[in-house]
Amino acid sequence: IIRRIVLASRSFLTEPPAGFTDYPLLGKRGMITVARADQIDLLREDLAVAQALVPSIVAMTSAEAIARVPVLRADYLAGAYIEPHSMDIDVNGLHQGYLRGARARGARIVTNAGVTAIDRQGGQWRVETPAGTFRAPMLVNAAGAWGDEVAIMAGVRPVGLQPKRRTAFNIPAPAGIDISDWPLVNDVGAEFYFKPDAGQLFVSPADATPSAPMDAYAEDIDVAIGAERLERATTIEVQRVSRSWAGLRTFVADGSPVVGPDDEVPGFVWLVGQGGYGIKTSPALSRVCASLIAGKGFPDDVARQGVSMDDLTPHRLRGVESQARQVAS
Repeated sequence: IIRRIVLASRSFLTEPPAGFTDYPLLGKRGMITVARADQIDLLREDLAVAQALVPSIVAMTSAEAIARVPVLRADYLAGAYIEPHSMDIDVNGLHQGYLRGARARGARIVTNAGVTAIDRQGGQWRVETPAGTFRAPMLVNAAGAWGDEVAIMAGVRPVGLQPKRRTAFNIPAPAGIDISDWPLVNDVGAEFYFKPDAGQLFVSPADATPSAPMDAYAEDIDVAIGAERLERATTIEVQRVSRSWAGLRTFVADGSPVVGPDDEVPGFVWLVGQGGYGIKTSPALSRVCASLIAGKGFPDDVARQGVSMDDLTPHRLRGVESQARQVAS
């Protein structure tokens, strides 16, 4: 479902509306998915699924992958495939475009305003915060890892959100090697990925450690695991970590986002559970949410990608909250 939602978002990212940004939101990157000998069957399965959605994805030999990323170890690599049109997203540019558009349409952006209480009176939601009291007939719950907590405060049944910690870190680029045009390298078993990042190398162990909603931080052990996996797959020796950080990716039981009006409480709308893919799915999911709020139904262009309201509705999760914490990343 995520891949299909990304396809529905691509046209916005490729050609954003006039005035949204002064610079392109996408930059060329490419992505190579690699496999060890024990992962070859998984690679073939993943390639077949990916090619059905994106025909430009093609298999490549280990030698071809090493030619693109010379630090990959020949004795590690048994197969690979490439998505040549995978792109980097200017996340700050995308955020700023959304903020400009919201303000131009009369939105007020309030920060440092943690919610302390929510209730509903006379068809109006009342949200209490240190920055003041806010009232509206519609409450959109886009609180990420805290989505279930917000729902409970509002008297709405939770959908079983499970935050999972994802670690990342930067290391210096290998000496004497220009890494600027390297593609992102992704392990087919979701054990690591790395790519160029402002002159350094961005690395992640692709961890998915269950967590309570919190301001996440990188654990030393996860950074060490990421470094070990990178060294096993490449000739890079990690001698220094420039910086490290972590974030929370939030899932429900079936791994798909939760978007749309609550089926039990009027005026409460969900926009959560993007599983770490919130940036690249934001154009499509935000339009789905806005269209449903406005009573316009499910957007046709998103439906054409094979996504339906049944895939996203919170109603699908009622009674399965207890399963949510078992979801795979």
